[in-house]
Amino acid sequence: MDGGTMCPSYMVTREEEHSTRGRAHLFFEMFQGQEIPDDWHNDAVKDALDLCISCKGCKGDCPVNVDMATYKAEFLSHYYKRRLRLIAAYSMGWIHRWSRMASIAPRIANLTMPMTKRLLGIAPQRKMPRYARQTFRQQFAKHEPPRQGTTVLLWADTFNNYFRPDTAMAAVDVLERAGYRVSIPRKPLCCGRPLYDWGFLTQAKRLLKEVMAELGPEAQKGIPIIGLEPSCISVFRDELENLFPGRSIPVMTLSEFIEREGDRFEVPRLQRKAIVQGHCHHKAIMKFEPEESALKKIGLDFEHLDSGCCGMAGAFGFEAKHYDISMRIGERVLLPRVREAERDTLIIADGFSCREQIEQATGRQTLHLAEVLQMAYGSS
Repeated sequence: MDGGTMCPSYMVTREEEHSTRGRAHLFFEMFQGQEIPDDWHNDAVKDALDLCISCKGCKGDCPVNVDMATYKAEFLSHYYKRRLRLIAAYSMGWIHRWSRMASIAPRIANLTMPMTKRLLGIAPQRKMPRYARQTFRQQFAKHEPPRQGTTVLLWADTFNNYFRPDTAMAAVDVLERAGYRVSIPRKPLCCGRPLYDWGFLTQAKRLLKEVMAELGPEAQKGIPIIGLEPSCISVFRDELENLFPGRSIPVMTLSEFIEREGDRFEVPRLQRKAIVQGHCHHKAIMKFEPEESALKKIGLDFEHLDSGCCGMAGAFGFEAKHYDISMRIGERVLLPRVREAERDTLIIADGFSCREQIEQATGRQTLHLAEVLQMAYGSS
């Protein structure tokens, strides 16, 4: 269990209760109702799930495909029914709502965030991601799209819309250079990924219904839908189909779209070395081969690290109580390799939380695949 994604918390604690097997055994005993009573309100099960980072590695790596992330979300949903949660659950789980409010006055929001860290249970060592002065949607509204080209729909998630709009604009630039006409949803949409991870299943389903109502007609027209954040794209491959059996919205990663288009999507060559950190959900749910194919198509000399999880895992690594475990996970392979890399080596990571972990722990700039492609176009 030293390679692959499963199970990050066990890899650093080596404690059975924090392994997939240990957690699965507790669930078995809970459902049997003999050694572990109280069903969905048992504190022993909750404690064992505390270090589960919902990486979905067990779903991809485990021989019997144990889906501990889904079990955890379901358990938390029942455990906190008619109970108040920690304030971090409301602040981070509902980030789509607070971000929309913060975008009205992002400078004020950024000024106040350091003062609220302790209240929200954020580790003092962590820097809070800064809201962009203009969201992606605001920047795109000023953008003049080409009049010709095959239409594609770029779905900008909460993280790339409010925190890293340059990544989403890079994707627009790359797609247009390749001959496509980019559109975006008519209104801000959130897939509910943070809600799902905190066990807010009712609220997550409500957001997914809104997403299906907005993107469903586009999908029925055959318009390709491209996402940028792996953890959000995985919602469409996993949670959506679990919560709404028989329903689906075909959202692709950028690399999957490039692979699908084949020779129609031409990219210039970029002769650079790179280190690549694959997001856990990307590897477990979508599979990482299309990403590697896209990087080879660019001409990069890259190393895809067998580092498992970065350790940030959404809000997990920001929490004060999880900071040490988060850093121990990152220090296993990823962070030392990034620090050892030559300064002109590109550090590629598509996941928002992966990028935050790397940048905060090493000071190195990270790039999304879209930004690497934009760099290739700029150097040609």
